[in-house]
Amino acid sequence: MSAAEKISDDDRDSLHILPLSILPLETPAISRAKLIKNVRLNSVIELFDDKDTGSGQIDIEDLPKEFGWLTSDPPPDMQIMRKVGNLPSYDVYSLRISLRELGIEINNHDALKLSDSMNKELTSYMTDFTRPLIMQIYGDDGDVKIESFDDVIKLFRDPDVKTALEKIRIMSAKLNIKPEEIPRFMEDYGDIFLSLAYYRRCLDAIEPVITEFLEAMDTLSDNYQFKTDQNLRNTMSEMEATINELMAAITGRFENFERGTKHMWDEISAERFRKVEQLISSYHTTIGGVLCSLSVKMGAWSKLFPTPSSGGPGKRAEFMMSEMKQGMDKIAHIEDSAPMLSALG
Repeated sequence: MSAAEKISDDDRDSLHILPLSILPLETPAISRAKLIKNVRLNSVIELFDDKDTGSGQIDIEDLPKEFGWLTSDPPPDMQIMRKVGNLPSYDVYSLRISLRELGIEINNHDALKLSDSMNKELTSYMTDFTRPLIMQIYGDDGDVKIESFDDVIKLFRDPDVKTALEKIRIMSAKLNIKPEEIPRFMEDYGDIFLSLAYYRRCLDAIEPVITEFLEAMDTLSDNYQFKTDQNLRNTMSEMEATINELMAAITGRFENFERGTKHMWDEISAERFRKVEQLISSYHTTIGGVLCSLSVKMGAWSKLFPTPSSGGPGKRAEFMMSEMKQGMDKIAHIEDSAPMLSALG
């Protein structure tokens, strides 16, 4: 069984989990483990995770002690772990870029693809991106049924050879590329917009939890126990401001992408698409990093306090100060270090 086949759908589709089997590691015990982001947004190696015994974790810097490595001459595995430990997100799109930049060859490129189940789930998100493409080739054809982006590609593999060739000729002329380059273009087109659909779905998933978290902070602020706890109140105020700014920035990026790609097919060319592709790709690590961090934070909060009455104010305040505030500066840094957003056009 290949490394890609061993990866569960949940791990493959996650923002904060890196199955270490995809990396060129020589230590079997590490290869079988996962690298995850904890609630403080530190990367830790998870050796096991069981509902009864909990999660067994080890810090990256503790690996030499665990495996008898010399700190003065660390093996390649230690160097790789340090590099990936600094990455802000472990979603497949961020990893494609980051691992290439780090010069880390992965064992199986199929491991950096979303699961089939996630692809199906993202179909509704892909509609806005696929409709203009289909309209260009088929016009307003109500008989064309699309359930996944694979169905779009299949439209160009029509069993009627004459029909298929004519569609490819039309597409080739519009894009100003050779007919034989169409399949690769279609794959790239689908992949770049699937990435937007994936990140949009991740944003939609955490928005309700963020709303609940901000409401929980308002409730704590109004609680008589904490009226004079200036440290807690300052922390909550800073966290609220940071979260609101991050959400506004991410939402703004999506709006920019959606505006810029809405009329992309009006005057499409391969060159114009490559510019769009390059711009969207350049923000994968930023969007992935912010969404990864926020989802880990919100996931930890909702797991401990699944309802508004869970835990009580004292426990909530303690968790806020001991865990939730840790690493918030890392999220802000991810967004601040992003490239300036240029116009799509």
